Amino acid sequence: MTSPETKSPFVAIACGGTGGHLFPGLAVAGQLRQRGCNVALLISPKDIDQQAVKSAHGMEIFTLPAVGLQNRNYFSFAGSFVKSLFAARKNFRRRRPDAVLAMGGFTGAPPIWVGKDLGAKTFLHESNTVPGRANRILSRFVDGAFVGFPETAARLKTRKVTATGTPVRPEFQPSAAAVCRAALGLEPDRSTILVVGGSQGARGLNEMILSALPLLAGKNWQWLHLTGANDFEKMKAAYAARGIKAVIKPFFAEMDLALGAATAAVSRAGASSLAEIAAMRLPALLVPFPAAADNHQFFNAGAFEKTGAALLLEQKKSTPEKIAAILTGLVEDEMARSKMQSALVQWHAPKAAEQIAEIMLAAIARQPAAAAAGKSGCGCGCAHGHAKP
Repeated sequence: MTSPETKSPFVAIACGGTGGHLFPGLAVAGQLRQRGCNVALLISPKDIDQQAVKSAHGMEIFTLPAVGLQNRNYFSFAGSFVKSLFAARKNFRRRRPDAVLAMGGFTGAPPIWVGKDLGAKTFLHESNTVPGRANRILSRFVDGAFVGFPETAARLKTRKVTATGTPVRPEFQPSAAAVCRAALGLEPDRSTILVVGGSQGARGLNEMILSALPLLAGKNWQWLHLTGANDFEKMKAAYAARGIKAVIKPFFAEMDLALGAATAAVSRAGASSLAEIAAMRLPALLVPFPAAADNHQFFNAGAFEKTGAALLLEQKKSTPEKIAAILTGLVEDEMARSKMQSALVQWHAPKAAEQIAEIMLAAIARQPAAAAAGKSGCGCGCAHGHAKP
């Protein structure tokens, strides 16, 4: 039984910038909350972050300045990095975390460095096969790392790396397709293609599908197409002009519903998207975003393809005929689809968030209370929410 003076651990999770960082971070946060932790989410000012955390009940939300290295503009990067560093220090001095977890991207670097300076245990999660630049740098300094793909461990400089898989939220599990379709205004018993390109990679996918629509217009299919903001009207008009049944949305937050409605998907190959596809057992044509850092989406998709869990088509090698043929096979060959669903099982890590939470809490418990209190950021010497070892 917890004694009255024992306080709940306080964990900060830096997960802003993209949905690929944010949603796995939310999954870990949920597991930590179930274990009695206080959790703060450190996010960016981007709209996707601000909208997604509205459902994060019972957690503190800190918005840090966005940090990114665009077009080798090192001056801008340094300025935003310093601003984020000061913002993280200001928040952590008010309440020093027992542990800090970075889910990827440069947004996570300032909280890790400030947290380490204040005596917190520090961790990172790398979902992709090829680690991002920020995580490659941070891996030299953190106490432990978690990876989505086993082969990623060798590319990080951390002594302790655990292959956990990429966390997904608990709502991502195989669902009744007819129920999901009806909820979206689609016909319950009609084969459904989901097209989703994410916040950065929608344009290329939209153009590919647009080119193939004339070859697919005669199919008795329906479509759920998440176009991004810029191509919404164009794609809506394209489906309407060919009399194709389709639900077109610029964005859609309830991805479990979208994946649950689909017979097959055309998707980019970000690690978080792949983890959700695996959890839902959804056959997919993966088209890696060609501008992704270090071409990491290509290697993610390749890992799935090698095990028969998905099909891979590079955007530069796509033609309307290839797209039409691949989608026809995915939808109409039930045996091939069933084999793919079986292969997807190995890529689903249902205990990933739970495993990460348990390892972090074990590290906090091993941390000497006196040493932790001595590095408190407020200068008063208090334990600031440390659980007793």
